Amino acid sequence: MLTVELHTHSELSHDGRDPVELLLEQAEAVGLDALAVTDHDEIEASLRAAKLASDYGLVGIPGAEITTSAGHVLGLGLEELVPAGLSFGETLDRIHDQGGVAVVPHPFQKSRSGVAANVSRTELAEADAIEVYNSRLLTGRGNRRARAFAEAHGLPMTAGSDAHISEMVGQAVTRIDADGRSSGAILDAIAAGRTVTDGKRTPWHISFRQAAGGAKRRVINRLVGFFG
Repeated sequence: MLTVELHTHSELSHDGRDPVELLLEQAEAVGLDALAVTDHDEIEASLRAAKLASDYGLVGIPGAEITTSAGHVLGLGLEELVPAGLSFGETLDRIHDQGGVAVVPHPFQKSRSGVAANVSRTELAEADAIEVYNSRLLTGRGNRRARAFAEAHGLPMTAGSDAHISEMVGQAVTRIDADGRSSGAILDAIAAGRTVTDGKRTPWHISFRQAAGGAKRRVINRLVGFFG
């Protein structure tokens, strides 16, 4: 079984903080086997992390957290960024065109762009996997609803820390029964449902700090854009 972190953000995300080297160092320190950097509508840092991963004894999985018209989708195994703003179904198709795997993160958390409020249950079940444990859900209700949905529809389940600072990498992991130690083998095992989720909640004060930092950065970026 490989221990894999599938949902993290680097400084390239509007609400991230740290360079990929710090994420990789943390992943190595906590004993992970593989790491996916999934920045918001960005992929360059993730591609770089995937190339550097072997230097830290890790498998790198390139990907991104893509903003669809319905909400967020994790595209894993990507080499090119899927554009933001497409429909949920079109986004899944674009991910699959690259041989990637589409995982829906925090689907029932509307305040964090979960897709469940904007797509039918039939459409949601077209994803390759559902993130059923996200460390940054404060009450746990969204996690429970996600797991219940995945179980009811026979969908593979994943977990992720949704770390926006390096210290939180590895808070939630997916243990994967892969046929080999490679990105492709890991993604194949996820799609086949050979996963077990494990994790613990990000401390509330860190979640609030991450959210506040992201809001501050968005305001600064808007002001920079407004004033040129």
